[in-house]
Amino acid sequence: MKRIQDRYSYALIVLRGLVKTDFKLRYQGSFLGVAWSVLKPLMLFAVMYVVFGKFLRMTDGTPTYPVVLLLGICSWNFVAEATSIGLHAIVDRGDLLRKIHFPNYIVVVSATCGSMISLAINYVVVLIFALFNHVHFTWRVLLLPLNVIQLWALALGMALIFSTMYAYYRDIAHIWEVLQQLIFYGMPIIYPLSYVTSKGGFYAEVARFELLNPIAQTIQDIRHNFIAPETQPTVWNQFGHWWVPAIPLALTVILLWVGIHVFRVNSRKFAEVM
Repeated sequence: MKRIQDRYSYALIVLRGLVKTDFKLRYQGSFLGVAWSVLKPLMLFAVMYVVFGKFLRMTDGTPTYPVVLLLGICSWNFVAEATSIGLHAIVDRGDLLRKIHFPNYIVVVSATCGSMISLAINYVVVLIFALFNHVHFTWRVLLLPLNVIQLWALALGMALIFSTMYAYYRDIAHIWEVLQQLIFYGMPIIYPLSYVTSKGGFYAEVARFELLNPIAQTIQDIRHNFIAPETQPTVWNQFGHWWVPAIPLALTVILLWVGIHVFRVNSRKFAEVM
C-alpha cells in the first residue's frame, strides 16, 4: 500500500512540474505572454461575430448571443489546443522519457491540464462579458464543473489516441489540423443551433442529431448551464426519450477508455519507434 502511495505521490509531483513548465514555455519569448491565451479566442470571436452575427445574420436573436458565441469558441479552443499539444507530447518529450522513469501518460495529461488553465482564464473573461451583458444566472451554473470534466475527458481521450498514433505516423498531425476545421465549422460552435432547428424540416432534424456528438453536446450544455438556459437547445430538451442523453455520455466514457487502452498497450514501444 505504501509503495502505491509513493508512486501516486511521485506521479503527482511530476505532473505538477510538467504542467508548470509547459505553461511557462508555451508563451516564452512572446511580448504579451500568457495574455495570448485570452487574446486569441477574443480575436477569433470578433471576426466570427462580425461575419456570422452582423453580415450573415446567423444569430439566435437574443442579447446573450455574443456571450454564447464567445463561450463556444473558448470551449472549442480548449479541445483543439489540448489535443494538438497532447498529440505531440510523447514525441516532444522523448528525451525526457528516456532519461527519467515515470509513467508516459503523465506528459499527455499535463498537456491537457495546461490547456485547462487557459480555459479557466477564458471562462473568467466570459463571466466578465456576461456581467456586462446583464446575463441572468440560474442554479444550473452549479452543473458547469460536470460539463467541464466531460469536456476534459473527451480531450484527454483524443489526446491519448492521437499521441499514440503520432509516435508511429507523423501524418496524423496534418490530418487532425484539417479535421479541426471541419468540426469547427460543422458543429454549432460559431452558429447557434436554434438558428437551424427553428427552420424545421430535414436540416432541423440533422441539427438535433448533432447533439449526439459528445463535443457538440458538451459545448451546448456549457452554454445552457452557464449563460442561456432559455435559448440553448441541448440533448436533454430536444429528445423525448430519457435514454437519448445517455448516448453522448456513454460515447465520452468509451472514448476515454479506448484512449487509455490504446496508449497503455503501445506505451512500452514508444522508445523503440521514436
